[in-house]
Amino acid sequence: QVQLVESGGGSVQVGGSLRLSCAASGRTFSTYALGWFRQVPGLEREFVAVTTRDGGTKYYAGSVKDRFTISRRNHEDTVYLQMSRLKPEDTAVYFCAAAAVLTTTNYFETDTYPHWGQGTQVTVSS
Repeated sequence: QVQLVESGGGSVQVGGSLRLSCAASGRTFSTYALGWFRQVPGLEREFVAVTTRDGGTKYYAGSVKDRFTISRRNHEDTVYLQMSRLKPEDTAVYFCAAAAVLTTTNYFETDTYPHWGQGTQVTVSS
């Protein structure tokens, strides 16, 4: 088992930046692929970004590519999501998630990730 705790959410104006952090504890951090998802009330949770175990491969949703960057520091058991040029449509609760098995056909599916954090709110206002 791995436990995940997100932090770094908050309110920011359009065009601003935020960095989310997700700290892990429990089983060996480096054995998991780590992803970020987000959810708006009433809508399904959607994929944002994921990094593989060694950080060598990263996938992004089209809506955030070139604005968001995912990174991980295995020696610190932490994964980050640097968000830049934020838009009102980025407003959501952001969740960190961990998966033991990741493929090119399942990385964007919530069912791939058995471990989730509690979420952190990001609000972008104009």
